[in-house]
Amino acid sequence: MLICAGGTGGGVYPALAVLDAFRAEHPTSEILWVGGEGGMEEALVKRLGIPFRTIPAAGVHGVGLRALPGNLGKLARGFAASRRILREYRPDALFFTGGYLAAPMALAGMKTPTLLYVPDIEPALALKTIARFADRIAVTASESKNYLPSPSRIVETGYPVRADLLKWDRVSARKVFDLHEEKPVLLVTGGSRGARSINQAVLANLPSLLEVAQVIHVSGQLDWPTVEAAACSQSREMRRDYHAYPYLHEEMGAALAASNLVISRAGASALGEYPLLGLPAVLVPYPHAWRYQKVNADFLASRGAAVVLEDHRLNEELSVLARSLLQDAAKREKMREAMRALARPQAARQIAQELIELAEEVHHDQSR
Repeated sequence: MLICAGGTGGGVYPALAVLDAFRAEHPTSEILWVGGEGGMEEALVKRLGIPFRTIPAAGVHGVGLRALPGNLGKLARGFAASRRILREYRPDALFFTGGYLAAPMALAGMKTPTLLYVPDIEPALALKTIARFADRIAVTASESKNYLPSPSRIVETGYPVRADLLKWDRVSARKVFDLHEEKPVLLVTGGSRGARSINQAVLANLPSLLEVAQVIHVSGQLDWPTVEAAACSQSREMRRDYHAYPYLHEEMGAALAASNLVISRAGASALGEYPLLGLPAVLVPYPHAWRYQKVNADFLASRGAAVVLEDHRLNEELSVLARSLLQDAAKREKMREAMRALARPQAARQIAQELIELAEEVHHDQSR
C-alpha cells in the first residue's frame, strides 16, 4: 500500500508520472492520494482511477498574522485526519511531492518509510521541513543539495514527466492544431490558471508576433474571456495563425512537440518537460512570490537552454526578444541542444523504484 500526499500546483503531474511508473511495476499494489479539500488535483487524480481522500491543510509561510491562527488550526485538523488515514490503510511507504498539504501527513507518518520528491531547484519551506523526516529525498538537479539536510539521503533523479508527452512527433502534433510549415510555432502558456501579465503582453504584441510565427496561446481559465474575445476580433488571415485555448489536457504534449519556442513562467515543469522535448524557452519568473521560479529560470539560462525575461519588462521586450529568437534558427538549435542535454526521461521510473525498495524493506523487516 502506497500513500501519495501533497502534489498541489506543479507537483501534481510529476507525482502522477511516478505513480504511473509504480503501477507498471506493481500493477496490483493499492495507491491512495491524499489531497486538499477542493484542490485542483482531485479531478486529475480521479481521472486515472486513483482513490482520493481529503484532509484540511493551509500554508503558514508568508501568511499574515490575521490568517495565521486559522491556518495553524487547519494544520492541526489535518494532522488528526492524517493519523486516522494511516491507521485505516497502514501503508508500506509514503510519497510526498510538495506543498503544505504534505506536512500534516509527514508529521503523522514519521514511523512510516517516506520518500520526498523536490521538483524545484530550491525547495519551499514545507519541503525543507518534510525533508528532515524523509528517509529518501529525490531531487530534479544536484543543485538542490545546497538547500537540503543530509546529502547522504539525496538521490538526483531528474523531473518525472508524463509518458503521454512522448507519444507525439512533430508531424502528428502539428496536425492537431492545423499548423503549416510557412512559419515557426510559438507556444505561450501560463498553466491551468494562467499568467495574466504574459497574456496581456502577448495580446498587446499579437500582430507583431503573428508576422513571424504561428501562436498557440494557452491562456488559463481566468483570462480566457478576454483572450477569446481578442481571438474573435482578428482578421481571417491572423486567425489562421492564432490558436487560443483556455487549457489543454492530453493535447499539451502535442503543443510542446509542435513548437519551436515557448514563453512561460518558470515553474518546476520547465525543468522536465522542456528538456524532454528539447524546447527552447523564454522564461518569465512569477515576481510576487518567493524566488523559486527565479532559481529555476537561472538554472536553465546558465546552461544556454533558456532566456530570462523579467515580468515588469514584458510589454517592452516580449515582441523584440521573441521575434529575434524565432528568426534565428541557429540560436534556437543551440538552445534546443542545451535543453535536451538536461533531459532525464527515466526519472519517473527511478523514483518509482526507490518507492518499491522502501516498501520491500518494510516487508523484509516484518518477515524477520
